[in-house]
Amino acid sequence: MKIDVLIVGAGGAGLYAALSAVKENKDLNIAVLSKVYPTRSHTGAAQGGINGALANVDPTDNEELHTFDTIKGSDYLADQEAVKYMCYEAPKIIREMEHMGVPFSRLNNGKIAQRPFGGASKDRTCYSADKMGHVMLHTLFEQCIKEGVTFLNEWFMLNLVHNGKRLVGVTAINIATGEVELIKTKAVILATGGHSRIYWGYTSNALGCTGDGTAAILRAGLPVKDMEFLQFHPTGLRKSAILVTEAARGEGGHLLNNKGERFMAKYAPDKMELGPRDLVSRSIMTEIRENRGFRDEEGREYVQLDLTHLGAEKIKKRLPQIRELAIDFEGIDPIKEPIPIKPTAHYAMGGIDTNVKCETPMEGIYAAGESQCVSVHGANRLGGNSLLDIVVFGNVAGKEAVRYAEGTDFAKGGEGKKEEEVKFIKELMNKESKETLGDMRNELGEIMFKHFGVFKNEDEMQEGYNKLKNLIERAHKNLGVEDKSKVFNLDLQSTLEFFNLLEIADVLAYASLQRKESRGTFFRDDYEKRDDENFLYHSVITRNSDGSFNYKKGEVQLGLYEPAERKY
Repeated sequence: MKIDVLIVGAGGAGLYAALSAVKENKDLNIAVLSKVYPTRSHTGAAQGGINGALANVDPTDNEELHTFDTIKGSDYLADQEAVKYMCYEAPKIIREMEHMGVPFSRLNNGKIAQRPFGGASKDRTCYSADKMGHVMLHTLFEQCIKEGVTFLNEWFMLNLVHNGKRLVGVTAINIATGEVELIKTKAVILATGGHSRIYWGYTSNALGCTGDGTAAILRAGLPVKDMEFLQFHPTGLRKSAILVTEAARGEGGHLLNNKGERFMAKYAPDKMELGPRDLVSRSIMTEIRENRGFRDEEGREYVQLDLTHLGAEKIKKRLPQIRELAIDFEGIDPIKEPIPIKPTAHYAMGGIDTNVKCETPMEGIYAAGESQCVSVHGANRLGGNSLLDIVVFGNVAGKEAVRYAEGTDFAKGGEGKKEEEVKFIKELMNKESKETLGDMRNELGEIMFKHFGVFKNEDEMQEGYNKLKNLIERAHKNLGVEDKSKVFNLDLQSTLEFFNLLEIADVLAYASLQRKESRGTFFRDDYEKRDDENFLYHSVITRNSDGSFNYKKGEVQLGLYEPAERKY
């Protein structure tokens, strides 16, 4: 199989990349490979909105303010020119999606409605009730179909194949047949999403968010960046950790402790519930730590998100999905009583190391979206910037990959890699499992949430890393595939995804131990202050052939705003 430009992943970044690529050159073969049907991609779970300085609500908003808010929110670890590019592209790309047919909520004058979000100085989050990601995903998929993009649905990427200088192709399993294929391609765009499923039962991420592209990059000997920075969203449902959008607080929701206090007054007196996510998450966990939280009959600790004062009409109109989720998963109607919430592992700021053109150090390999670290989020992402990030850099990746593919031919070789994959999978299928996948995934989640959660310290992390290394060793030794069939073998796929999660957890834990400061979402009890003198750098990590890590310090691009203390 030969494809000029292959996009792996059919979320917002992958679909926008495909759309941009096919518009750039209709004569090339552009294809999207996805392990789920595209409209089931995790972008559909994004609720609150997409940021852009349209100034529809506040005429004083502009791209420069958006840029500053994003850099400040990142705790000054974001690359400032990349942030500026994203924020200045925002109004254009949002209007482009509007013209594609994305059904934004509207103001009375017909313009796109905008709501306040955490860490933002103006009301700039464009929304479609609380289903922004869902409507974006469906619209982009429709546009890709219209433009003639090829889709390889229910294919699972295994590895990248390169010759040390440039891309040769990718290996993948056709889930419907179980056959392993080598797909020759001139350029690949990895838009495989985040990896918060390393926290398994403590995450808002869908089951498929297993960092497949990021793990493949590590195995290919290419760099990942800032992996220690993983964001905890302040408001996940108590029992399931499913997300309750920041829009619930943007619309006026209150966070309450067991004394009935709006405790954010202590931590962010100016912004209150609309402080940045890292600060709000730590504030909630501090209230719980200091016995001002609630505890249910099963021992789960939480605080309350109170929407009751908003009234039934506003909740039904602006937050219909949140009401539905609260009723279905907590048995609580937020019109009548507060929602029990706790922080949930939500978003990876770290990922595949790329430049602003979405290029990795290897010719022909690009990345976009949450799997990419360009770095526009630094140490902490602002809500509403993720949907913006995926379309802005999906657009860039699609165009750049086409330009590269136009000037090159398919590389030779790679056939031996397919044989290696077939052999590995055969051995895995024939191996008798001595432990169960389910137990091991739960163990991984427990290790990560306990030892690499909202609060961290040296002893806890080192203990967790030792447990993780033991789990990795046992998994490779004891884990086989119980389902021996070839057709739609989801047991095999889940096992391969779990090995990807272990790759990611390993590098995240290693990176966390190297950073001896607190910055953004990365908070250490034993180093509570940000240390710009020693740690204002990107951690850039590759895996060596012997399994060890190579750690380098990457320069943070400043120039627009000097690092300053973050106050909200």
